[in-house]
Amino acid sequence: MTRQSFLEQLDNQKPTLIVMLTHNDFTVMDAADIFERCKGSRAKCWGFKEHPLPLAEMKQLYSAMKSCGKTTFLEVVAYTEEEGLNGAKMAAECGCDILMGTCFHDSINNYCKNHNLKYMPFVGNIEGRPSILSGSIDGMIAEAREYVSKGAFGIDLLAFRYTGDAVELSRQLINAVNAPICLAGSIDSYQRLQEVKELSPWTFTIGSAFFEKKFGESFPEQIDRVCEFIEQNPS
Repeated sequence: MTRQSFLEQLDNQKPTLIVMLTHNDFTVMDAADIFERCKGSRAKCWGFKEHPLPLAEMKQLYSAMKSCGKTTFLEVVAYTEEEGLNGAKMAAECGCDILMGTCFHDSINNYCKNHNLKYMPFVGNIEGRPSILSGSIDGMIAEAREYVSKGAFGIDLLAFRYTGDAVELSRQLINAVNAPICLAGSIDSYQRLQEVKELSPWTFTIGSAFFEKKFGESFPEQIDRVCEFIEQNPS
């Protein structure tokens, strides 16, 4: 499946894993080596964070991912307009497909529109790194609808970092917002994978859990196990 066809296939599909080469919300320094070992796995979507790899290494890694037909993501864990705009510029320079994260600002949204970059901002009140999400469900739904109405491609929902009921937040927002939703952060067990499967977002991320061997021993083995679990029909 090409990157474009994946991006166009939004309906009637099971959630798709985004492998994040990150641990505790920072890109690991050997990300390129890990991707090289895992590029033949079942994962179609790959990404990492805006820190701490040098830009030249980020560009090389995204180029390697795209040469293998992967859809690419940059998640920017930053909350000011300046930091978010810098992250968008970084994603565009790297030729990344989708910018995730940042707090929504019209300047970031407009930059993404002008540079053929799909934008999936955070919603809610976010602080810290690793991020913690708070706020009302109704408020986050209202935010998401506003951002999508302004042209955002979708929403980056830190569901399992929520201080409230993560499953209820996810269910309501996915049902209420007509756009791709990514459930990001702290998906670290088969129980949570089952919840993701039942919630059926567009995509979900796993990063730290792979480094902590939550789904097996080797990195490629864990990726394939997660993909197989999601693709299985209910028993």
